Amino acid sequence: MPTFHIRPATDAEFPAIGALTHAAYTHDYTDLPANYREELKHPEALADAFAFFVAEDDVSGELLGTIAILRPGQDMHGRIGPDELYFRLLATHPEARGRGVGIALTEFAVEQAAARGARAVVLNSGPEMVGAHALYRKLGFSRRSEREGVVELPDGRSFVLLTFVRDLAA
Repeated sequence: MPTFHIRPATDAEFPAIGALTHAAYTHDYTDLPANYREELKHPEALADAFAFFVAEDDVSGELLGTIAILRPGQDMHGRIGPDELYFRLLATHPEARGRGVGIALTEFAVEQAAARGARAVVLNSGPEMVGAHALYRKLGFSRRSEREGVVELPDGRSFVLLTFVRDLAA
């Protein structure tokens, strides 16, 4: 049984959310571009378009994980439909792994989508994030290559940004 709860983040928590997200992503992925590693530390830069939520330990009050959900009316430059919920920056602190935090945050996003009357939940993921891909598949998401695109990095590298979708029952 989880010993944490999910709640909206406060603006004062952005530094802690940034540190948590940075710790989670750099723990698992060693080849992240420098600019992205720096962006992970600054969730406040996305606050106009995304609502942030945190998983908070019921005993210690520590932040265990986080997720950013695209606000209603935002469409990621036409890539997200009005009947879809998009999330990103799902992160569980490395020391909180194995407690079901990632699953709970993902299911929270699905619940938010259902509450909005959305028909699907959409997310993007880097090709090296295979652990996350396994979680998404376990939770009913499938890859949608027709929605994927190439991302060009400042250092000249490029990669295909993967798209996963979970269709919701009508």
